[in-house]
Amino acid sequence: MWRSSLNYGSPAPRPHPTRSPATIRSSSSEEPLPIIPYGTRYVLPPEWEWREHLKHQIQNTLSQWGYAAVQTPALELFDPLHPQSDLAFHLTDRDGTLLSLRSEYTAPVSRMLRSNLLGHNYPLRISYAGNVWLRGLESELGRLREFTQVGAELVGASSAHFDAELLELARDALGAVGVRFRLEIADRSFLAALLAPSGLDGAALEHLSDIIERKATPELREALKKYGVGQNLRADLLELPDLYGGMDTLERARKVARTPEARETLDRLEQTVRLTGRDDFLFDLGMARRISYYTGFTFRAYTPDFGQPLLGGGRYDAGIPGAGFAIGLERVMSALGAPPTLPNVQVLALDFDSARVARGQGYRTELVHDLHLGQAKVQALARGLKFVAHGGLLEELNS
Repeated sequence: MWRSSLNYGSPAPRPHPTRSPATIRSSSSEEPLPIIPYGTRYVLPPEWEWREHLKHQIQNTLSQWGYAAVQTPALELFDPLHPQSDLAFHLTDRDGTLLSLRSEYTAPVSRMLRSNLLGHNYPLRISYAGNVWLRGLESELGRLREFTQVGAELVGASSAHFDAELLELARDALGAVGVRFRLEIADRSFLAALLAPSGLDGAALEHLSDIIERKATPELREALKKYGVGQNLRADLLELPDLYGGMDTLERARKVARTPEARETLDRLEQTVRLTGRDDFLFDLGMARRISYYTGFTFRAYTPDFGQPLLGGGRYDAGIPGAGFAIGLERVMSALGAPPTLPNVQVLALDFDSARVARGQGYRTELVHDLHLGQAKVQALARGLKFVAHGGLLEELNS
């Protein structure tokens, strides 16, 4: 089944600590089980084709919006300040240089831009697609440690118009593959503005942010008392876990937005969604996206009955202002369910010349060297194929 082949909860088997790989046997065969690292998986032909098709559809959409494709090295110089450094795979080069496997695309694309390889003709619209690697995703759906991201970055622009562009681009990109979803918007600066009067910083602030994002109201109440937060501010902060929902959420949030910074954040969010001309967004104003390079506006795409986001992104105004998003391709595949049944082969050919004729007409063609014409026709019909090629001709079969 397609869904089971993408079962994140059933990762590749771990090698048994006391057995060599050659002695691990399957229950139905004497052949050894394939041993691959935990959190990785083989991609078989039907799934590979489906994945590449979806990737192409998304990339084509990004291209139609004027986003030019780039690629960054899978091997990167180790950066201890990278927000996902603790989760990245680290290697040591022969000369002792510390390296990492690419764990996401935003930071390497930013480094590419800082190197001036693309000039300064801002705003720059960049897209990418490729594998990323993380050592552990305990909070994610399943535990894949190698997966595919397709995404976009809009760099050198910071107005609400560009945030609205990314929301609409994300909508079109996911719409291109037929997945049902809703976009959920947040802004970590709203939470920061509400917490600022508390005077807390460091671990205490991180602790409160984490509790609010988990919407653990009883735990939040106890933590606010523990940190000595005043009664009025405490009452406002206790509203945060409930600031989730449709457009009316912005109005409810204004009742606790007592600082100019908080009100400006809400004004900016409202302006952004108004520019899209849509009112079907969800808002989660208690969310503080954990990836630290996001500085404000963030968004995610969710689909029914699937607990993890298909897409995530946001604004990272550090140095050069920018914003972007990444789509988790394996998650999209799992959310879509079974792929359409597409035959890998359309024609059986008895000789090279006939195979060239069939391929020249755009058919996927398999050579059958050891069959005569009658056998080839029987096999083709048994496999649901409509054509055989022989004698330089393409013959359509009657089922």
